[in-house]
Amino acid sequence: MFGPIAQLKQQLANQIDWLSHYGADSEGGVTRLLYSPAWVNAQNGLAQRMREAGLDTYYDDAGNLYGRLEGTEQPEAVVLTGSHIDTVRSGGKYDGAAGILAGLSCLRQLYEQYGRPKRTLEIVSLCEEEGSRFPVTFWGSGNMTGRWSMSRIPEVSDIEGIPLAHAMADAGFGLGTHRPCRRQDLIAFIELHIEQGMVLERLGRPIGIVQGIVGQVRLTFEVCGETNHAGTTQMGWRKDAVAGMAEMALALEQEAKAAGDPYVATVGKIVVTPNVSNVIAGNVLFTVDLRHPNAFSLETFARQVVERFYSIASDRSLQLSHRQWMHAEPVPMNDALIRELEQTCQSLQVSYHAIHSGAGHDAQLLSAICPSAMLFVPSRAGISHSPDEYTSAQDLALATIVLADTLHRLAYGN
Repeated sequence: MFGPIAQLKQQLANQIDWLSHYGADSEGGVTRLLYSPAWVNAQNGLAQRMREAGLDTYYDDAGNLYGRLEGTEQPEAVVLTGSHIDTVRSGGKYDGAAGILAGLSCLRQLYEQYGRPKRTLEIVSLCEEEGSRFPVTFWGSGNMTGRWSMSRIPEVSDIEGIPLAHAMADAGFGLGTHRPCRRQDLIAFIELHIEQGMVLERLGRPIGIVQGIVGQVRLTFEVCGETNHAGTTQMGWRKDAVAGMAEMALALEQEAKAAGDPYVATVGKIVVTPNVSNVIAGNVLFTVDLRHPNAFSLETFARQVVERFYSIASDRSLQLSHRQWMHAEPVPMNDALIRELEQTCQSLQVSYHAIHSGAGHDAQLLSAICPSAMLFVPSRAGISHSPDEYTSAQDLALATIVLADTLHRLAYGN
């Protein structure tokens, strides 16, 4: 469909470099935060490129940017692709951007080669996913699906004290001058995204077909011991909260390894009190992040971890309490779209791997309102949210071809 792959590789590499200039920072990364000047310029630049590709463009009131090829037979039925335009602070140039630019290349090529589709095709540059500027995530897809609403804008501010509503208005959004955000016309959404892990690279597969997005449980534990003198308290008489927490962290690692893939478990934030070099700590707060694609397995594992921690605390004469503050259910991708992607890979003789996403994505929100699927491309060394983030042009081009072929069947086929 695209002709020589070398030409597509170069085209995509050039586009990735072009978009990365919007928000390029002194650390070699990209900082493109929601409603910032770099964000506004990037969206406007993309809108211009969409128009050059023959697409009709429009914004919704949250700032999601769309490029549209109106369908000739079922214009009310929309096949959507795309990803998010925002980044973390000093992030990479592929996260989100790869899905937007690959999708734009697909729509441009499909229009040039086949004209207008039977069902409407759209590309979206979602305004926000990361939560990097404001303590709000999935602001783009969340407004499309009803998780967020322009009538209930969260009263939150960025680190400079600028309220979300003010930043949005300064960028020209949230004023009722653009289209409403809610979508009820989508029949399919396919998001191309970098893996942000190392599975595909380790397996030597250029494509990952996402089966689902893992569920997450997050908890905070408080270990209470006895603060005492580091030099005069014998080892056998101590109630050391740090030592107890350390044993719990190692036990968590052991439990996850024993359970096997795809279980993952992480001790993240640790706060030690009094946090002084010559004092046995009497109190430790720490967080635990647990993930698995099966809801029952995740719940069972979380219960086992909690029981193991309380056993450790009892053995050490420590007090333990905990609070679960997040429980996100796993989100399966649509079986029919998964089969479409598999058939495309097979017909094109492109090697792929069935994979679960360990990170959250816009596709998990959009799956609530339409059949949704994801394509992953390898991330070198699994690195993401970093200036060192990299995906080869070869892998990105192959995924773009797979995406284009699938979009063609969905929007042009019978």
